[in-house]
Amino acid sequence: MIDADYVVNYCYGTVMSRIYLSYSAAAILLAIKNGYHYGFDVMDILGLPSGTVYPALRRMEEAGLIEGSWEKSQVAHRDARPARKYYQLTHSGRNALNEAAGRYRLPDPLDAPASRPARERG
Repeated sequence: MIDADYVVNYCYGTVMSRIYLSYSAAAILLAIKNGYHYGFDVMDILGLPSGTVYPALRRMEEAGLIEGSWEKSQVAHRDARPARKYYQLTHSGRNALNEAAGRYRLPDPLDAPASRPARERG
């Protein structure tokens, strides 16, 4: 689990066209890579609050590290819940994650290739 007090306000910085991810941003990208494609699942697996995860997702989407798409409202309505925004890594996001993986020891539960989300995509 990641200590939310340790997380900085910005999830990445750029130096000479390279993106340097914070530890929390790298963990979020790794969660997305491992099948946790929407915010609540990312919060659940990492133990981070919504005030950390959702702003980071927004910034990473603006930076081109992830792409988001909203599910059809009919699916959310059928399941009696708000619509989910699903995220996937972009090529830049995969490159940034690979670079960050060399600098950080990322959470073990996410390193297992068999990791799957508790809830399936609707």
